[in-house]
Amino acid sequence: MGDRIVKKNFKQTTVIMKNQKSITILTSIIVLLSAAAALTGIFSSTGPGPFEFESIRGETVPIYGQGLYKHMSAEVAPQGIAQDVVTLLVGIPLLIISLIYARKGSLKARFILAGTLGYFLVTYLFYLVMGMYNELFLVYAALLGTSFFGFTSLLFSFDLNRLPKAFRESVPVKTAGGFLILNALLIALLWLEIVVPPLLDGSIIPVQAEHYTTLIVQGLDLGLLLPLAFVAGILFIQKKPIGFLAAPVYLVFLSILMIALIGKVIAIGLLGENIIPVVFIIPAITLVSITLSTLVLNSIQPQINS
Repeated sequence: MGDRIVKKNFKQTTVIMKNQKSITILTSIIVLLSAAAALTGIFSSTGPGPFEFESIRGETVPIYGQGLYKHMSAEVAPQGIAQDVVTLLVGIPLLIISLIYARKGSLKARFILAGTLGYFLVTYLFYLVMGMYNELFLVYAALLGTSFFGFTSLLFSFDLNRLPKAFRESVPVKTAGGFLILNALLIALLWLEIVVPPLLDGSIIPVQAEHYTTLIVQGLDLGLLLPLAFVAGILFIQKKPIGFLAAPVYLVFLSILMIALIGKVIAIGLLGENIIPVVFIIPAITLVSITLSTLVLNSIQPQINS
């Protein structure tokens, strides 16, 4: 019957997404592997316990010393565990629920599924390139691959020419697009505040590098994720067809990522670190992101799918 099956009635047109079988298989693999990885990260406890390590730069770095992340720094490892909790309790359920409804032809669910797959793609990209080598290396590699191919396959399933017509005129393109642009600029300034001063005073290496090879999060944000958010915001404001794809997907992705950041802030706070003012800023950004995601997705006309 082909990849695209259309079922019509008087009120609604339901389009079964292209590549449905492959997307379902890839998403199912992601659910299983990420659940295993997250549970291992949360509950593993073997290791020598906390210790100090002298980095190649001659700096003393406190090491977490236990569980899957035993070779990570004492500040970063708890953040990884916090993200595992969010992945287990938020990311995986969203994958399952959105896949079920996307298979039934819901365009809203396809956006949520795409944004959630984007979260898994970025999460396990960071785990693979930033996390100190551990026994789940091949699992992270598999999750990166399945997330990438699932994400891209789903993006290609959208009909860009029809997509703008799937939204009501009331869709808040300026507000949502402006938020993506502003958020990208603010995060970029935050990261540049870490990177630029050491370059200017000649010390070169920020203290945040700890014993890692480089600033992975800041680098990937500045080089990839923040430019994507900035461009998505502009294209959405301009009502370009690809903007109607990129902005809703990025908003969903950002909402889940910000929930993970709340978890990380809590983890840092439990270590006794100062979390003012981020303990107020991150939840505020999360609330705005979730609100705008909801408003944009609720602007999809129920009788039109793409």
